Amino acid sequence: MSLNELEKEIVADGVVDADEVARIRGVLFDDGQIDRAEADFLFNVNDAVSGAANAASWQTLFVEAITSHLLNDAESPGAIDDDEAAWLIQRIEGDGQYDACEKALMQEVSRKATSMPASLKSLLEKACS
Repeated sequence: MSLNELEKEIVADGVVDADEVARIRGVLFDDGQIDRAEADFLFNVNDAVSGAANAASWQTLFVEAITSHLLNDAESPGAIDDDEAAWLIQRIEGDGQYDACEKALMQEVSRKATSMPASLKSLLEKACS
């Protein structure tokens, strides 16, 4: 099943269950890297199911995969560069709210990143306070 099909299925029922988390994990990590399209997929799903009774493993997967996308890339390993920061800020602020998954992501990124632009630091401070 493609990510597009999986996204449609999840959005249609409005919740991410444990089986869907396992299926998403299998598709995302099959090549060992999370690319931008996969990261966008995760944010699209998260925005669609924010506030729903999702499986607890959804937040774990969301945080792990987006953190991997940002910090395990060849261009800026361990750090968040300007392009990544702009993308992350747009994705987090795009729906006008900071949900539990996004707050957990921001805490993880803040803890693990060796460096990041001031614009992202400012967002992390605002969102995590």
